[in-house]
Amino acid sequence: AVVSTQSTGESIRSVFNNGGGPEEEGLLGAMDNYCNLSWENRLYAFAACFVIGVFLSVFGTIEMWLGRWTAFALLYSLGTLVALAGTCFLRGPMSQIQKMFDKERLIASIVLIASIVLTIVCGVVLKIGILALMCCVVQFCAFTWYTLSYIPYARNAVKS
Repeated sequence: AVVSTQSTGESIRSVFNNGGGPEEEGLLGAMDNYCNLSWENRLYAFAACFVIGVFLSVFGTIEMWLGRWTAFALLYSLGTLVALAGTCFLRGPMSQIQKMFDKERLIASIVLIASIVLTIVCGVVLKIGILALMCCVVQFCAFTWYTLSYIPYARNAVKS
């Protein structure tokens, strides 16, 4: 039996480690390099963003049931964006953006971004509720598939 000497926090951190590659330049790279939050505070910030994102999406869904399609589209999409932005606390913004467009996440990332934009367009600009709802379902599925890409073997388990 192999005994691990890593703590749970170190194990989680190693999953989100930037990989020790070359340092990125620019504002996002500087944020990656100079963020002075402890690992524990980064986890709290991630959790807070995730919870706020879920609440925004739930409030958006309530707006949908009340027939307020514009509020639904905006709140649900904002919830997805806030939850997604929370992952920047784990990796750093530049590293997270780069990881979004890795080969294994590229399609999910593109579908996610497109569905967020289309949800807002359908709900706010076109004011066609059923289209906004359909885009929102695609958004949820894309976000779920994207999230599963960070969990080892999760996508394979869902496929089988």
